[in-house]
Amino acid sequence: MMNQYETVFIATPVLSEAQFKEAVTKFSNLITENGGEMINDEDWGLKKLAYPIQKKSTGFYHLFEFKADPSFIEKLELEYRRDERVIRFLTFRLDKYAIEYSGKRKNKLKAKAEEK
Repeated sequence: MMNQYETVFIATPVLSEAQFKEAVTKFSNLITENGGEMINDEDWGLKKLAYPIQKKSTGFYHLFEFKADPSFIEKLELEYRRDERVIRFLTFRLDKYAIEYSGKRKNKLKAKAEEK
């Protein structure tokens, strides 16, 4: 059975745009190559951290929303830990209320983008 997940990772701010995109592509491919189904992919850009991590005060944030087999999450998180570009990550399973909220949030973002 596939569950729906959201994962956010923070990459070190010393990366170039190309290096960050390479990391995003790596994790995106990891999800799809392991039978995952990508639902949403958001680049949140460079943001200030709540507290310094590895003496860094900012980081590149990226969110993936996807469906995958629960056994895959361990593999994804192991890859995050092995990648020196990733300074923090969080993955969680979405319940039906979170899935509903996520859909509403995406629709609001889409509406805002169309207004511009």
